[in-house]
Amino acid sequence: MFTDKIKMTLKSGDGGNGSVSFRREKYVPNGGPDGGDGGVGGCVVIEAAGNMASLSDYKNIRYLKAENGLHGAGKNRSGKKGEDLMVKVPRGTVIKDVNGRVIYDFSRDGQQFTLLNGGRGGWGNQHFATAVRQAPRYAKNGAPGKELEIVFELKLIADVGLIGFPNAGKSTLLKMATNANPRIADYHFTTLSPNLGVVRSVWGREFVLADIPGLIEGASEGLGLGHEFLRHIERTKVLIHVVDAAGLEGDEPVGMIKKINRELELYNPELLNRPQIIAANKMDLPDAEDNYRLIKKYCETLNIPSYPVSAATNIGIDILLKHAFETLETCPDNVTFNSEPVEYGVEMEEPETTNIFTIELTEGVFYVKGLGIEKMMGYTNIESEDGFAFFQKYLRDRGVIKRLEEMNVAEGDTISISGLEFDYYK
Repeated sequence: MFTDKIKMTLKSGDGGNGSVSFRREKYVPNGGPDGGDGGVGGCVVIEAAGNMASLSDYKNIRYLKAENGLHGAGKNRSGKKGEDLMVKVPRGTVIKDVNGRVIYDFSRDGQQFTLLNGGRGGWGNQHFATAVRQAPRYAKNGAPGKELEIVFELKLIADVGLIGFPNAGKSTLLKMATNANPRIADYHFTTLSPNLGVVRSVWGREFVLADIPGLIEGASEGLGLGHEFLRHIERTKVLIHVVDAAGLEGDEPVGMIKKINRELELYNPELLNRPQIIAANKMDLPDAEDNYRLIKKYCETLNIPSYPVSAATNIGIDILLKHAFETLETCPDNVTFNSEPVEYGVEMEEPETTNIFTIELTEGVFYVKGLGIEKMMGYTNIESEDGFAFFQKYLRDRGVIKRLEEMNVAEGDTISISGLEFDYYK
């Protein structure tokens, strides 16, 4: 089944903890610290794979995680780096966050993007030795990996796209022009997912033709499956606008052309600048000739080429495709509307915010809040005496202790940081 939109949560690997170890050898009973560092957690890397056509591989997957880094060991042995999580997606996939912001846009095969860096490995106790403290029984914990809920959206990359109202004959035209075998029937919304075919032209190189599912009035506002269909048009270089020249659906053909173009404009005004060719279909049926004269006259006012065709009897298809190929030759290689990607990395917060903190006194408890402080608490093994002393020094260096004293903190008062409570003593 064709799948073009997936939501999932991705997480990079946690960093390994640093080791508390001391050199122990014969004739060296009191060797110095030799605890190794923890390994860096694995990254989450997204890659555009040329052999993938849809996101179906992830249809039932909601969570993927990179490997954690291994803990450090004695004899200065660092932990192994965690294995990266490689997520392969089809070319044309856009990564968005849950708020709809574009993170990255994959337009070329082999393109890679590191979405989330792994957590840093913790330092071993060898890093904390000083002239005063020569045997530190303290090491740093590894940093946790980053977790992010994202949306993969596939926008098909096709050279030429067939657009128009349901039942205009797009699927029949695709079948006649290519080796594709779309499902065809006489009712609305026959095509519920895009179909692709290759036109093996005699004029030059082959090109990809896509049948974009039928649009309806209000599609730009999400009616029907409007947004699901419209996004596939964004990467299409040339548009063949198929219209029912026989008027079998009850609307006059020129009005149908105007309605579809209005939906394109409302969804993204730049789509109207895309080369467009009108294919007046069903010319083998009554009333088609009279309607085509009106279509041609309207198209001439807009300087849009129009061609009378019959997809059912293969009349005029070659001429239409030849013009599409010639138009395609004048188009740029890559077509995209996406802005510059958001830079997501191991540190998603702004660096200058890490030293900002607030202290609130509520019912006798001093609540200390701050991004950098909470992060350091996560990295620090405060269960050990040395670790807690290290964290206290961090609070003093960052000005937290000074601010508490300015708020008249007294010995025995309760301090709360990220859910941990402890008594204040000088």
